Formats: sequence, structure tokens, C-alpha cells
Amino acid sequence: MSRFYIPRRYMFVAGTFLISLFMYIDRACISTAKDPIAGDLGLSDNQMGWVLSAFALGYALFQVPGGLMADRFGPRRILAAIIMLWSLFTALTGAAKAYFQILLVRFFFGAGEAGAFPGISRAIYSWIPMRERGIVQGINFSGTRLGAAFAMPLVAWLIHQYGWRISFLYLGMAGILFAILWFVFFRDKPEDHPALSEQEKDHIIANRQEQDGPRTPLSGSALFGSGNMWLAMLQYFGSNFTFFFCLSWLFPHLKKTFELDLVEAGLYASGPLIAGALGNWFSGLLVDNIYKRGHWKASRKVPAIVGFTLMIAGLLGSLAMNNAPGAVAMLSLAIFGADMTLSPSWSFCIDIGKENAGAVSGTMNMAGNIGSFVTALAFPYLMSWTGTETTFFYVAAVLGGISILSWLRMDPEKSLIKA
Repeated sequence: MSRFYIPRRYMFVAGTFLISLFMYIDRACISTAKDPIAGDLGLSDNQMGWVLSAFALGYALFQVPGGLMADRFGPRRILAAIIMLWSLFTALTGAAKAYFQILLVRFFFGAGEAGAFPGISRAIYSWIPMRERGIVQGINFSGTRLGAAFAMPLVAWLIHQYGWRISFLYLGMAGILFAILWFVFFRDKPEDHPALSEQEKDHIIANRQEQDGPRTPLSGSALFGSGNMWLAMLQYFGSNFTFFFCLSWLFPHLKKTFELDLVEAGLYASGPLIAGALGNWFSGLLVDNIYKRGHWKASRKVPAIVGFTLMIAGLLGSLAMNNAPGAVAMLSLAIFGADMTLSPSWSFCIDIGKENAGAVSGTMNMAGNIGSFVTALAFPYLMSWTGTETTFFYVAAVLGGISILSWLRMDPEKSLIKA
């Protein structure tokens, strides 16, 4: 093997990182375009709440089917189809002429994205050794945050230059090109990749979870009869409830509250997302470091519990701030903490799901994105009902406390498939 050989599993991780990056650029751009879309289509804040939540509903409902397809047909074909589909509906967003049309397009955009992370999880099960699982999850989810952070000022600039409709078309075309590249260069298993050295192939096979024999189907009773699964779903609901605020209402909230212009609001709104990327890296390293010391359970529980604690502190601290830099700093702490929960959460799903990691992670992500669906509506409606935005932050903090209690009872060593 050449001394300059780059492990091909690193290239695989670079590919999944880019999938995450593109996914969240396309997902976050709707928030940046909120004002011009609402102006062109004559939509109120509550109607825009439904537009934002339509994505989350479609995304949540198709998580499990997407995961099941990745488990059955392999992540190469399924992820290529998913990227192609969501990119098509990104482009079609710019063609919407009325409220009902944009609701429908955003619902199918969410449905199109739904199987992406379950598919990535299924690929990680085959490609990544156990002791590298945490940092790989951290890298992937840092891509989502960097993509969203990049999208805020980028899309603001694109809209300023070309208008919101053309901006969505350009973003969709870029995604379609990437889908083709993924299908050409990726393989479902390292054993099937012609560019892998025998040494790396042997290393992966020797250090990943056991994959002997045919895949054991996961029944609905095993999936939804597991306390582990319900606790994973509950805590992920709490995490997404806070994070989706960044993708839906943070930009317009900062713009309106602190009287910022379009690009300035985009730059401020990118701050918590960059903090989220750092939280993913930190948590991923922490997960792997604790695991390598022989503490499997603690490697999942400790980063998640610390993360939810920081999330609560940041949410409540943001209420004491009366200027944009202070509010963004506290919300950055909250999102850093919320994103610390992602690597242990997705690693946990692969732990208990094994060869059914796509279905298990899809089920957890379904619950999390029901949280996203609720968030997009909760922010404007709670403000309308209570007369203040602070109610939303208190609700998010309470959900964080419930999530901590969930993690105290979760056990990554309890597989959903009995030997």
C-alpha cells in the first residue's frame, strides 16, 4: 500500500458530510427568503408558519419508509434518489404562485429529504468501525449546521442579486449534480468498493459491529414495543424543538426584534449554527473518547446530558439579553448544547438497530421532526396567544429537562433484535 494512501472510508465521510451540507442549505434557504416569499404571495406570519411546518410534516412522515428502503435496497441507490428528489422540489419552490402551491411543494420537499439521515446511518453501520462512530456522526451533523449557516448570508445575497425564485432554481440544480456524483462513486459496502486496499477492508470488517448472516427483519412490535426506542424518540423531539427554531424563525426574529437589514440578520443568524457545528465535533470526539475507555453506556449518556443542560442554560439566558450580540451568544450556547445530543442519539440508534439502523434512526428522526413541525407553528401561535415570545423559550427549556430524564434510562447495549 502506498505511504500516501488516503483511507477510502474518509472519502465516504466527506461524501456524507457534503450530503448534510447540501441538505441544510436547501432546508434553511426558506427562512432567509421568508419576507420576499410572504410579500409576493401575500402570506401572514401564521401562514408562513404553516409553510415552514409543511416541510417538517413531510420530513417526519417519510422517515421510517426512507429508512426501511435504505435497509432493503442499500444507501447507494436510495440516497442518490433522495438527493435528486429533494433538489427537484427545491427548484420547484421558486415556481410556486399561491399559498396552496408552496405548501404542497414544501411538503414534498420534506418527504424527499426524509430518508437521507437514516440512509447515511445504514451506510455508517457497514463502513465505519465502532470506535470511530461518534466523530463520524459529529462530522456529518456539523455539515448540516455549516450548511444552514452558509445558507443564511449566501441565500440573502442570491435573493438580493437574482430574486428568490431564481435562487431556488440554482440551489436545486446543484443538488441534482451531486446526486449523480454520489451514485457514481459510492458503494453500499466497503467489500464492494474497487478502490479500497485489502488492509483497510480488513480493518473495517474486523472493527465494525457484527454483520454475519442475512439481515434479520425488524418487526413493528419489536420497534414500538421497546422502551429504549420511545425514550430515544422523546429526547429527540426535545432536541429538534429547539434546533428547528434556528431554521425557521431565528432569522425573521432577529431581523424584526433588533431592526436589522437582510444581510446583517443573515450573518447574526449564522452564529448559532456555527456553534452547532462546533457542538457536533466536540460531542463526536467525546463520544469516541469515552467509548475507547471501555464505557459504552456513558459514551452515549454523558455527552447528551451535558448537551441538554447547556441548551437549557442558553435558552433561559437569551431571555435576559436586550441586544443582538448578547441574544445570539446565548442562543449559540443553546444550539451548541442541542447539537451535542446528535452524535450520541444517532450512534445509539445504530447500536440498538444494527443492520436495521435505517429503520430505527428513521423512527427516532420521525419523532424529532414532529418536534420541528410543532416548533414552526408554536413560535408564532404562542406569541399570538400569550403576547410574548418568551413563552416559546420556556417551553423549549422544559422539553430539555424531560430529555435529560429520558437519557438517564436509555441503554445502548439493549439491541432491538434478540440473538
